Amino acid sequence: MVPEKYKHKDVLNAVKKVTKTKSAKKVKKPCLHGPSYGKVSQKRKAGQLSMNEFDWTDTIKECPVYRPSKEEFEDPLAYVQKIAPEASKYGTLIIENFLLNVTIFEWQRICKIVSPLGSSVPAGVVLMKEQQRFKFTTKLQPLRLAEWNNKDKITFFMRGRNYTIRDFEIMANKATARRYCISGCLPPSYVEKEFWKEMVHAKKGMVEYGINIDGSAFSSTFTDPLGSSKWNFKILPRLPRSALRLLVNEIPGVTEPMLYMGMLFSMFAWHVEDHYLYSINYHHCGAAKTWYGVPGHAALQFENFVQHHVYNEEILSENGVNGVFNILQEKTTMVSPKILLQYGVPVYRAVQMPGEFVITFPRAYHSGFSHGFNCGEAVNFAIGEWFPFGAAATERYALLGKVPIVPYEELLCAEAMLVSKSLAHRPYCTEDLIDVRSVMTSFSCLLRSYHRARWCLEKLKTSPRMCSKLRGSFTCILCKRLCYVAYLECKCYAGPICLFHGTRAKRLNIKYHFE
Repeated sequence: MVPEKYKHKDVLNAVKKVTKTKSAKKVKKPCLHGPSYGKVSQKRKAGQLSMNEFDWTDTIKECPVYRPSKEEFEDPLAYVQKIAPEASKYGTLIIENFLLNVTIFEWQRICKIVSPLGSSVPAGVVLMKEQQRFKFTTKLQPLRLAEWNNKDKITFFMRGRNYTIRDFEIMANKATARRYCISGCLPPSYVEKEFWKEMVHAKKGMVEYGINIDGSAFSSTFTDPLGSSKWNFKILPRLPRSALRLLVNEIPGVTEPMLYMGMLFSMFAWHVEDHYLYSINYHHCGAAKTWYGVPGHAALQFENFVQHHVYNEEILSENGVNGVFNILQEKTTMVSPKILLQYGVPVYRAVQMPGEFVITFPRAYHSGFSHGFNCGEAVNFAIGEWFPFGAAATERYALLGKVPIVPYEELLCAEAMLVSKSLAHRPYCTEDLIDVRSVMTSFSCLLRSYHRARWCLEKLKTSPRMCSKLRGSFTCILCKRLCYVAYLECKCYAGPICLFHGTRAKRLNIKYHFE
């Protein structure tokens, strides 16, 4: 929903600015609540644009910068927990080597962290020597904004060409030089204005982006200061404070890092991380990246805006914001921060340079673009404060019938059992208590939901029978939920179903499994 204070006058002014109608009398009053009315066009004719029209980029709030000492830098996840309360005041942090979204206190935003350590082995050397025959393919990205109806949607296509990192760098630098006569050292504020000018022009330009490339550019050499630290993405997701350490199998892009090769204006569109996980991105080398972040507490506000003012109803597979979520997760939707700010959606910016990390917090939407050739790397992690967000993501996935990547129930139960055992043996510091409270509260909520479901089954007189303990998680064939605490077996279905569908099988022979 659009806040009351942004209705009527401000909205009409925004529509007047972007409409192609010359006569003010022909401007229709927008409907803020209809899914296909009140849409805001972001496109303009090239002749109507000037660089002054992009001065709004100078008004976006910057995230703060953190420069930890070598001692503070020792444990990445402990440092995240340490700065989170202060970072929450700003929504974004810069830990030059980190862009964070703070998930505690409901102020999940972004920040940047400056690393006190550097890498002694360049990323190109790591990829060409430590990972022999390293090559990747790219996707083609249209440089324009879509109308987002059945006739005009954005899709990223595979390029079909294999690049070495050197070949891609040569191609990317030539593309920048053709446009600006030089291939580097462009001011970030100038490139940002140029990017949005290009997007609003709606020309037929295309760029290439190497997305989700298996591998890591962190060196395995023990003499490399950064590569041998805990900030190496090959080990960070499974550090003691990360819940992902409990996963039995590796998950590419979640527990295993992936590389991203950018060129001028290659973009990553608005999205949240799978299961609302934390993400951490490291800029290995090359030109800067501009990041935009919407705080996690404003995620629903962002989705409502996209529903009413970006997407047409005809392209939504589901009603409301869940249909919006489905399309946003395709990672092809770019929306100007200018329009978001006009409609009261908070947006923060970070300009990431080589040697800096960017962390996004749970449920924080983010997007951005590259200023030229660069190489980045990303992976996910989860500390105790993530579990309430993981629960919300699990429910949303089940509602949409979306196949989960992370077995949330299994992770939560395993973490809760470990916390319960350790509570009796050692005291916890303040930071640990936040984790403990989040884990145990989430565990209690999970068990209560199963108790309610079981009570409903007994009330319906379905006479469930107890069976032996489960081993591992089972996928509900109806909603794709990964069930670990309990599930149902019924003759009317070809596979297990979760207890929350029990009423569908109330007149049939039900066998009830639970641990």
